[in-house]
Amino acid sequence: MNESASAAPPRILVIRGGAIGDFILTLPVLTALRERFPGAAIEVLGYPRIATLALLGGLAKAVHAIESPGLAAFFARGGSSDLEWRDFFGQFAIVISYLYDPDGIFEANVKSCGPGQFIAAPHRPDEAKSIHASDVFLKPLERLTIFGGDSVARLELPGPAKRENTVALHPGSGSESKNWPELNWRELLVHLLDHSPLDLLLVGGEAEGEKLQRLAKRLPGDRIEIAQHVPLQELAPRLANCAGYIGHDSGLTHLASALGLPTLVLWGPSNEAVWRPLGEHVSVLNQHNTLADLTLGMVVEGINALELEQC
Repeated sequence: MNESASAAPPRILVIRGGAIGDFILTLPVLTALRERFPGAAIEVLGYPRIATLALLGGLAKAVHAIESPGLAAFFARGGSSDLEWRDFFGQFAIVISYLYDPDGIFEANVKSCGPGQFIAAPHRPDEAKSIHASDVFLKPLERLTIFGGDSVARLELPGPAKRENTVALHPGSGSESKNWPELNWRELLVHLLDHSPLDLLLVGGEAEGEKLQRLAKRLPGDRIEIAQHVPLQELAPRLANCAGYIGHDSGLTHLASALGLPTLVLWGPSNEAVWRPLGEHVSVLNQHNTLADLTLGMVVEGINALELEQC
């Protein structure tokens, strides 16, 4: 090893696939690694459209695309022949993988590349144990003498947040069963426009389809903005400037919580003990895990408790 290579900071690779919420719930891992190894270069192998959030928050030095064609062979037995990827994995002092790898094939292939240490971590928590997902993802770090890491996902963007008189609302999720009825959302929007000075930012992605447009129809256009299909690296700063956030069990809700927004979660059939967003400013409305039992009055009361106008 030459002098410049020996002087380079050690590199740590965290491999994380999954959806937005899965990645957000793994942010405590990046935070714990940064605190334990302040001089290390922490990098992420994942979906760039999601993992870029770690770059924005200063939790990672680089993001690499898990969809890269040359990486596919690492999921087949004896398939680690791609020289570029072999060299890539071999440069890391620590590799922590949260990929689904039940037969250990990916693990064996990466180990053959010569990283200093490989840690196989769970891709999902065992819901029967009712341990919060972030705590499950932090557990493997005990092999690195990291204990008691903060399980709250935190994403601090550069520069101070400029709180606007706007509340963000995400009336969708990845599953219709997790959604409060659209008619209820419509009534909530009308109530907020009639009884508060707040402007409304409706956020969503492909899963929402035309829902955002239907909800905003015939409502004051000067007080409602739609942000749909906005890349996360652009949406995150926009959310950070909002006074608060209202949504379901979704990746965007986890993002809002990680940004520190006063967040109201309308909870459905998911296991709250495992999947709820954590944080000092998060409130969860859960009526027997059934969204149909949540009334407009309950939601309005929950919003009032957030004191959005004072943020």
